[in-house]
Amino acid sequence: MSVTSEATSTWSGSLPEGSGSVTAASGIGTFPINWKARSEGGEPTTTPEELIAAAHSSCFNMALSNELGQAGFTPENVRTTASVTFVPGTGITGSHLNVSASIPGISAEKFDEIANGAKAGCPVSQALAGVDITIEATLA
Repeated sequence: MSVTSEATSTWSGSLPEGSGSVTAASGIGTFPINWKARSEGGEPTTTPEELIAAAHSSCFNMALSNELGQAGFTPENVRTTASVTFVPGTGITGSHLNVSASIPGISAEKFDEIANGAKAGCPVSQALAGVDITIEATLA
């Protein structure tokens, strides 16, 4: 079975002066977008990179939970922040996963091994294969 997810974006105006929105088909909301937020930051709007970061961090957590389960571990909690970097004129240059987890009975070495495996196996990581993906994984 396959699942298709959708979002719809609208835009009005030129790139530097225009704005728009993106709406998730799931109904979770409509979010404003504009070039200034994407290229300079600081605006209270979302960016394509923030949405990719949300997808990457959530996908990674699912992949990590799966890899841990296959190795006989159950996480008490996992917190992952994905930081996706965008450079105007260049594009998306990387995604950094900063992971903190509480997992009973696991060594730091085993956790690092499993976290790196989850990074490689995460479908969003695979979709981002054209950019540098780094990981910093620590046990809480």
